[in-house]
Amino acid sequence: MTGLSTHVLDAVRGIPAAGVAVWLLRGDQRITEALTDDDGRVRELAAGLNPGDYRLFFDTGAYFAAQGTETFYPEVCIAFTVDGQSHLHVPLLLSPYAYSTYRGS
Repeated sequence: MTGLSTHVLDAVRGIPAAGVAVWLLRGDQRITEALTDDDGRVRELAAGLNPGDYRLFFDTGAYFAAQGTETFYPEVCIAFTVDGQSHLHVPLLLSPYAYSTYRGS
């Protein structure tokens, strides 16, 4: 069984992205949802994930709207595969017109 965490960093402002809504899906089923904390983290988004394909959604449109900033990406979806690791960390580096992600530790 695998645990999952995430961290969102606002690359333009150079600070953690607090208050970003994040939800986890497997197929069409929403498994869990949370808001990033003041450090831009969701330390335990899920625990006990079985192997398979999942998607993380980030409500980036609402985050940027709260700042009065336009964005090209109203949401970010990251698809990934759980294959038996004990923990996965999926960070998101965010700006209004670009984003990147990687498999963290």
